[in-house]
Amino acid sequence: TIDLLLTDVVLRESSGPEVYEQLRALGILPKVLYMSGYTGDVVLHHGVLEEGVQFLQKPLSYSALATKIRQVLDAT
Repeated sequence: TIDLLLTDVVLRESSGPEVYEQLRALGILPKVLYMSGYTGDVVLHHGVLEEGVQFLQKPLSYSALATKIRQVLDAT
């Protein structure tokens, strides 16, 4: 099983939300944490700034990443 999908919002040939939807289509429903170094406008275009979507802005520290991953995995 996949417990967590950690993905960038903008990928070379796809996007983080598209990867998540591909997993869902296969019946895999992981929790998801998006991250990006792009500005809010680019991220907003990909729909990941909606309420309830977990997101981290880059650059970030290892500590911030670890803390956020723990929060996402512990959330119901």
